[in-house]
Amino acid sequence: MEDQYITIVIRLVLAAGAGSLVGIERTYFGRPAGFRTHALVATASSLLMLLTVYQFQAIPNIPVEAVRTDPTRMAQGIMTGIGFLGAGVIIREGLTIRGLTTSASIWITASIGIMIGSGMLFAALIALILTVGTLSVLRLVENKAPTYSFARLRVRFNEDNSTPENEFQSMVKTHEFTCTTTSYRVDTHMMQYEMTIRTKNTDNFRKLAETLNNMESVHDFAIAPTQT
Repeated sequence: MEDQYITIVIRLVLAAGAGSLVGIERTYFGRPAGFRTHALVATASSLLMLLTVYQFQAIPNIPVEAVRTDPTRMAQGIMTGIGFLGAGVIIREGLTIRGLTTSASIWITASIGIMIGSGMLFAALIALILTVGTLSVLRLVENKAPTYSFARLRVRFNEDNSTPENEFQSMVKTHEFTCTTTSYRVDTHMMQYEMTIRTKNTDNFRKLAETLNNMESVHDFAIAPTQT
């Protein structure tokens, strides 16, 4: 019995430690789910899996055929619940979505906790190394890799002083943008262009805004960063 208690303590402590390691990286970058959240997720997942491992000891005076706690179904239930928690950290700001990586880190942390609770410590260790490496080391690679930045551009002109679309797109392209998905709207003597633009240099957004601000034909405009 004492060996059983030691095993339970070791697995719960390992789960909390694994979750903490993942959560430290999220806390450092100011994410909504950080150190404590990840530690609790891993510990809770491990705790529930321990119930399936020691179900006969937990209910000693019940016939064996009456105990039907399936470990795989327990794992499925845990991951379903974690899905709701992960969805809670996803934030939509206008056309931009944030929190997907944090949501994924919560999901993998729960998986690591399940593996520790089940006694598959080697698999949990490898998963922990890969998770921490993905969140920290690959962040450096991601930051240095050339990527496109997208934005939704909306410009309104006075109807009697609007710039033809082909001329307007040519002007936008001189700022090193690619234009796609143009839509039009005429409302209360206003001509509106709305399009998705992309560039590899985020500083081009500022330069385009300065150009639009100096155009007398432009009534108002908005550049909203987005993801695609």
